[in-house]
Amino acid sequence: MQTLTRLITRILELMKRYPGVIALGGFISGVGSFILVDRQQGMASWIAVIMLVSWLWLMLENSFTQLFTKLFKREIPEPLLRYATQMIHQESLFFVLPFFFITTAWNSGQSVFTGLLGAAALVSIIDPLYYKWLAPKRSLFLALHTFTLFAALLTALPIILHLTTAESYKLALGVAMALSIPSLAVSLPLRSVKGWAMLLGVTAAIGCAGWFLRSWVPPATLWMTEVAISTQLQDRTPGDDLKEVTGAQLRSGGLYAYTAINAPRGLDERIYHVWKFNGKEVDRIALDIHGGRKEGYRAWTHKQNFPADSVGRWQVRVLTEDGQVIGVLRFKVTDTAQTDNPK
Repeated sequence: MQTLTRLITRILELMKRYPGVIALGGFISGVGSFILVDRQQGMASWIAVIMLVSWLWLMLENSFTQLFTKLFKREIPEPLLRYATQMIHQESLFFVLPFFFITTAWNSGQSVFTGLLGAAALVSIIDPLYYKWLAPKRSLFLALHTFTLFAALLTALPIILHLTTAESYKLALGVAMALSIPSLAVSLPLRSVKGWAMLLGVTAAIGCAGWFLRSWVPPATLWMTEVAISTQLQDRTPGDDLKEVTGAQLRSGGLYAYTAINAPRGLDERIYHVWKFNGKEVDRIALDIHGGRKEGYRAWTHKQNFPADSVGRWQVRVLTEDGQVIGVLRFKVTDTAQTDNPK
């Protein structure tokens, strides 16, 4: 037992001396998992499983420590528990960041979600912020805990269980709602029926906000590897990617919206190409994609039915079944007369 104590003490000293190493390890594991998913290797699933097992330990921390004390007649050193919790937060946040950075549509509300993840990751590696500002505020600490687990589930569930993005989001949101209850219970008076009603109401409000703001959450394991707006498509390969087209080109053969989407091996997903003209939706076309191809699953829509007056700004928004944005293709239709008959 003395040997174990010395080993624990040594580990704590190293963690105090090199706090950034844990975060770096989490980031490297995240990048490694991202590369493994991209290359269709099963090791990414094992990394994701390890992350979720560590979270299971963290959620049952009190029970495990009590069992350890009962069996070995010794208490786990408090500093070890504190640093273990910080390590799991660091590992989890830096594990998911590579996925969310690559899948975020930065000119949308998704930048807010990924920005919050980045801020949480910084707080987890800055000891004065983590221990003096965050940890003493129990409700805020549990909020970070829940937010981190939500992001980890969004990343891990499609890899491990091959759940669709929509299924993963619903399950992750449900778990986040359940875990928000202890956080809220710290701040709300639960000595009356009114207090419990407030607790349930706020929990439901969190769930509703998470659902209605789902378009602000990047689909962690879906990203576009190649896109094009083109008038031609041959052998699953698009022609030149166009940023401007004329009305004459639209009428002669329509337009192809081409997207190659990377997804984890074994994942079957339904996505949508939503064609929008000057901000208004004019067409929504469903596509079924299959994960596992390194270059991404190639899918396209061919639109031929355009309004008589099509001059203006167009978008093709690529969405999951629940409305999360995978990416946006933009192009502009110019006036045929001015383009074809310049003065």
